Amino acid sequence: MTYHRVLTRPRPQALRPNSLWLLGPAVLLLIVWTQIPFVLTLYHSFRRFNLLNPERQGFVGFENFASLLTDPIFWTAILNTLVLVGSVLLITVAVGLLLAVLFYQDFPGRALARTLVISPFFVMPVVSALIWKNMLMHPVYGLFAWIAESLGQRPIDWLAAHPMPSIVIMVSWQWIPFAMLLILTGLQSLSKEQLEAAKIDGANAWQEFRYIIVPHLAQTLSVVVMLETIFLLTIFAEIYASTSGGPGLATTTLPYLIYLKAFGEYRIGVAAAGAVFAVILANIVAIFVLRMIGRNLQGGRT
Repeated sequence: MTYHRVLTRPRPQALRPNSLWLLGPAVLLLIVWTQIPFVLTLYHSFRRFNLLNPERQGFVGFENFASLLTDPIFWTAILNTLVLVGSVLLITVAVGLLLAVLFYQDFPGRALARTLVISPFFVMPVVSALIWKNMLMHPVYGLFAWIAESLGQRPIDWLAAHPMPSIVIMVSWQWIPFAMLLILTGLQSLSKEQLEAAKIDGANAWQEFRYIIVPHLAQTLSVVVMLETIFLLTIFAEIYASTSGGPGLATTTLPYLIYLKAFGEYRIGVAAAGAVFAVILANIVAIFVLRMIGRNLQGGRT
């Protein structure tokens, strides 16, 4: 028996597709979409530009940055931003993890229940804020007020008495489904035979969760934290539609402060400087989270 080797000629270089022509349009669109606005923001952050007096313009160096750094409101906004992001991350990751473990089990109506749980993620932020403000937390005709009166208690004006916790609840309600979906996806790679073997060895539910499920989801949880952090640093609509940064400065975050500087005081230069600070803050958090993910990946390979 003779074997014939089929020889294939390499494709001529001229006939090979050039990856630059394939990736070029996407890269160009990405540059136009992201970098040009940032360059313009950086440009205006070094200039004096007030919408009420557009004729008076000029290069002012770091004066806009110094104006922000010496403004006590700026540091209050930074603190509020970190409190909001940290609180929402803690709630969404914890509740999302519990829901993911729940929906990992088999029970009647699981598909319908899963659809209902993820539905808040598809509600627009402004709509979500108005629902919580007018239908749930309103001190006169809100659902919480009706429950309090039914129990013989005095209704609470949530947005006035507890503004930041109210915003945390609104945002968490929207982002819990996102965390649950990602964690549930990570759980799909966990073999149920492994859990059954742990039960045979005498492990209870808590030991399965602590020593099998959570270590298995370490990398997934890191990705959830990174993605949510990036999005939560830009939260604006919920605050704008519910508390407008108040009472006082209780819910004024960095994105909302930038809005106030641009469209409240019409100081575009100072607002641009605030946007640069927001980019720096986001990059610092992203670098920290990426390093944490890198350590988890290295630990998973060993």
